[in-house]
Amino acid sequence: MTLAFWCVLIAILLPYAFTGFAKFQGGFGLRENHNPRDFLNTLEGSRKRAHWAQQNSFEVTPPFAAAVIIAQLAQTAPQNTIDGIAVAFVLSRVLYGVCYIADWASARSLVWFFGMGCIIALFVGTAG
Repeated sequence: MTLAFWCVLIAILLPYAFTGFAKFQGGFGLRENHNPRDFLNTLEGSRKRAHWAQQNSFEVTPPFAAAVIIAQLAQTAPQNTIDGIAVAFVLSRVLYGVCYIADWASARSLVWFFGMGCIIALFVGTAG
């Protein structure tokens, strides 16, 4: 397994850290587990933003996974380049979540664009 593939696994798991923050900082318990989506819709403030960070993370993970797989299959860039871009993407997603939870909207948008740039770099940067 390459480091880039491990980054895909981390990106798949990362949204659960955000939802964990949203749920367990928001008073999630056994009763709320009957309708967790309804519970998440009642949250406010940083817990609501953590839920939104989770949703966005689920949305961006498939394109990232596809980009890593395509970059690996194309083999037109050195492996350390692909690995570096994948690590940069994962770090950007962690920082994105922090910015979202902290309500740093402008910083969050910049970090989001950086992460999307990583996905584009995996596609375009490996085209040879």
